[in-house]
Amino acid sequence: MINRHCQINLNIIVTVIKIGTRKSRLALWQAEHVARLLKLNFPDVDVELVKITTSGDKFIDAPLSQAGGKGLFLKELEQALYDKRIDLAVHSMKDVTVSLPDGLHIGAILQRHDVRDALVSKNDMPLDKMKPGSVIGTCSLRRQCLVNHYYPHLKVENIRGNVDTRLSKLDAGEYDAIILAVAGLERLELGQRISQRLTEQEFIPAVGQGAVGIECRTDDERVSALNAKLNDQPTSICVTAERVVNEKLDGGCHMPIAVYAKLANNNLQMFAFVGLPDGSEIVSVTHKFNHQSFTDINPVLAGEQMADKLIARGAMKVIEQVNDRS
Repeated sequence: MINRHCQINLNIIVTVIKIGTRKSRLALWQAEHVARLLKLNFPDVDVELVKITTSGDKFIDAPLSQAGGKGLFLKELEQALYDKRIDLAVHSMKDVTVSLPDGLHIGAILQRHDVRDALVSKNDMPLDKMKPGSVIGTCSLRRQCLVNHYYPHLKVENIRGNVDTRLSKLDAGEYDAIILAVAGLERLELGQRISQRLTEQEFIPAVGQGAVGIECRTDDERVSALNAKLNDQPTSICVTAERVVNEKLDGGCHMPIAVYAKLANNNLQMFAFVGLPDGSEIVSVTHKFNHQSFTDINPVLAGEQMADKLIARGAMKVIEQVNDRS
């Protein structure tokens, strides 16, 4: 979560900022986007990208929930932060673990892009028109649960790899459709591949989906000052609330869970669900927190209250079933 207690001093002299990033095309786009924003706001700062291969990039055969979860995409970057080989690391917020290692924090969350899931299919066929037995590729237990729940006549199979790899597997005929994030496809100028934008009410997005976060050392005052300038407060409020729900429910890649928060007329509206991977049971909650101004919103409190509402509806029983089957 954002460290709101760091002292911001924009007069700190910074000459070079080293940005750690994965090597995939989407990760590089995100890192280059951060670099552009830094140069725009701090013209005298030089920016260098440091490309790092993570465990998540190496182990692409097993489902993410079995291979080690979201941390696979972070640990090498976080070690580089500890070693001071980089000054900040750029992540998709949906890949960031529930808790962060000591001494590191998310110093900024950039303005959010489209949060929706995207279906990419043969002949642009939407989900509700697909023939029984059609194969849908996804590595997300959340997406698996939702497809199984709403479209039980379809078959879900695991798919791993970067965006281009997954699209090539679809084009090779290994799947009838795959589900990706709208944000990732549009950032890579692949929006034309989208067959259907799945609504956030039906396909509730993953925690942090569509948002880019910047991780840095908590004791690095110079980088914290730069990050504070890039932080988008409305996005930070929403993503923080989502992450609090996830943390309280002990969610992660092993759990079909979704939390999405959005600001509307200064109110915080939240959608969430916990389900079984086979889609046979889902506990969901929608709630609106009313405020005079979005600056009055306490995202931590809202997230805790949202988690309590899910628990009151039986979320822990579903979570226990998932853990028992793991």
